Amino acid sequence: MISVTRLDDRKYFVNPHQIEYIETNPDTTLVMLSGKRLIVKEGVEQITDSIVEYRRRIGGFKNEE
Repeated sequence: MISVTRLDDRKYFVNPHQIEYIETNPDTTLVMLSGKRLIVKEGVEQITDSIVEYRRRIGGFKNEE
């Protein structure tokens, strides 16, 4: 799980495997596979870094090399 902050400063933990894509318009919006949209304070680069770190921790890259 990765940590994200909603615009009202509430912290959420999101399963990055459920993110379909990320929009910036200008707020960062995570569009989930379920169709739900989460508007967060973090930028795309910070979210991407969090996903990469999460995948390293769980060994997600071992099957992709």
